[in-house]
Amino acid sequence: MNGTLTTTITAPLSEAEFRLREALAAEGFGILTFVDVQATLREKLGIETKPYHVLGACNPKLAHQGIEAVPEIGAFLPCGVALWEEDGQTHVAAQDPDLIAGAEPSGALNGMAKEVGERLSRALAAAGAA
Repeated sequence: MNGTLTTTITAPLSEAEFRLREALAAEGFGILTFVDVQATLREKLGIETKPYHVLGACNPKLAHQGIEAVPEIGAFLPCGVALWEEDGQTHVAAQDPDLIAGAEPSGALNGMAKEVGERLSRALAAAGAA
């Protein structure tokens, strides 16, 4: 899917998520939100799905920089990171900050988005390589 940064981690979801959280922390991101989509769909709709988690990752310094430049950016924070398991592997998709920066005509978010994208990409690569 366009608009995402992706990787596949050869590990079950719980191990992959642990590795990803560690890699994100090494890049200055904290996890502000966690959604267990599987549990939510079971509770709200009574249906069973594959394990699927969504993390809300935030680098406070870069979030502050973005909010100072364009306050509306807060509607896109924290950065969404989805994880789901298929066939013993965990797939990861993180929102691409360039997509959001590109929607802001002044270009005020370009530098911040570039840095966030680089940090997210490094974290995904590190989690996949561990």
